[in-house]
Amino acid sequence: MDTLTQTLLAEIEQSLGRSATPAIPLTVSSEGSLNSAFPVSELATACWGAAGLACAGLLGNAPQVFVDRRLASLWFGWTLRPLGWPLPAAWDALAGDYATRDGWIRLHTNAPHHRKAVEQVLGPHQDKNALAQQVLTWQKTELEQAVIEAGGCAAEMRSVEAWRQHIQGKSVALEPLIHQRQQAEAPPPDWALPSARPLHGVRVLDLTRIIAGPVATRFLAGLGADVLRIDPYGWDEPGVEHEVILGKRCARLNLTNAHDRHTFEHLLKNADVIVHGYRAGALEKLGYGAEQRHALSPGLIDVCLNAYGWSGPWRGRRGFDSLVQMSCGLAESGMQWKNAAIPVPLPVQALDHATGYLMATAVLHGMRQRLQQGTGYNARLSLARTAQLLFDRPYPQPHRLTPLAPVAATDENPETELTHWGPAQRLNAPLQLNGTALLWVLPATPLGSLQPEWLRR
Repeated sequence: MDTLTQTLLAEIEQSLGRSATPAIPLTVSSEGSLNSAFPVSELATACWGAAGLACAGLLGNAPQVFVDRRLASLWFGWTLRPLGWPLPAAWDALAGDYATRDGWIRLHTNAPHHRKAVEQVLGPHQDKNALAQQVLTWQKTELEQAVIEAGGCAAEMRSVEAWRQHIQGKSVALEPLIHQRQQAEAPPPDWALPSARPLHGVRVLDLTRIIAGPVATRFLAGLGADVLRIDPYGWDEPGVEHEVILGKRCARLNLTNAHDRHTFEHLLKNADVIVHGYRAGALEKLGYGAEQRHALSPGLIDVCLNAYGWSGPWRGRRGFDSLVQMSCGLAESGMQWKNAAIPVPLPVQALDHATGYLMATAVLHGMRQRLQQGTGYNARLSLARTAQLLFDRPYPQPHRLTPLAPVAATDENPETELTHWGPAQRLNAPLQLNGTALLWVLPATPLGSLQPEWLRR
């Protein structure tokens, strides 16, 4: 294992209160790096390794953990190759980076209400060229604030140093990578934890969106968990469903409706784990704050995600990976590294993927704590705090990178996945444990395709 990967893994382990040097052997194979000013491939390897070590620790039989660095890097991107059908567009036609009078800004318009907010400020436009002319009349800070106040998503491009001096950057820097808190004592769980499918029979209630949280629950589904994802009516993610719904069942509920609230509370009472990505305070407004969740389900493993951290004035701000990259300096650093005239983000949405595997790691760590100490568990993570893992450790320059080898047929699972949209090949998982394999029984399906109910144990 290279030094950077060791350093990143040590910080993850220490954030969980574990030794910086894992007691369980971790073997890293293959080579190659994603092309970036930052150690994205090392971060991918460390996060997959941390999740594998957490699984091994939960099983308690100290199996050796193996991570393929190249496949871990590839899993930070798209893992599916359709056979005879096209992948949907990942971005709305207006989403992207735009020049303002004094710098750059990114507008996020993938969700209809986010696009509506941008159009409320800048007017309706059919294409990016027309929108770009309008954006040029604004200063970046003023436009960012106007879009945010309209209920939309935007981020002006800052340098790493500007982010470090920003009040939100200072707040996030004081937060732990994984903030943990013990909950009240609870009866012992009835988890069987079979080595082949460690999470078989474990119920995971998934209230996450887009990539980071869904990556966490996809990983848990690969270990055998019964993952039930709940979305509101009218919410869809056509650009990522084929990627992140693997292994899950999906239903819809309206948490402002009395009947659906009753259904949700029944699901929560019978859940072992809840993973959610609501903005700070959103579940509290619905009457399901942390205290209410743990009162409904004593012993609950509760792991949540926020974009811009859990303290500071931006704790409730809407945000996504691409926006956080612009805010905290990663895109500006890439621009300087490439000597480019436009922002250069990371080659993949690494903040989403890394935070997703860290969330899965926290779930497994919390399950172990529940077994050993008989208490519930709460953990909080954020994209902005994960970003600090990277901008604290840029590659020294000049730095020669070995490119990742192209994807080959041997990288793909020989079993064809019969997704809702058509047959496809999925990349092999980069993680292996002795006696345990990541295996997804259910193919990717659309959101809201099933009823909100648990499988029988």
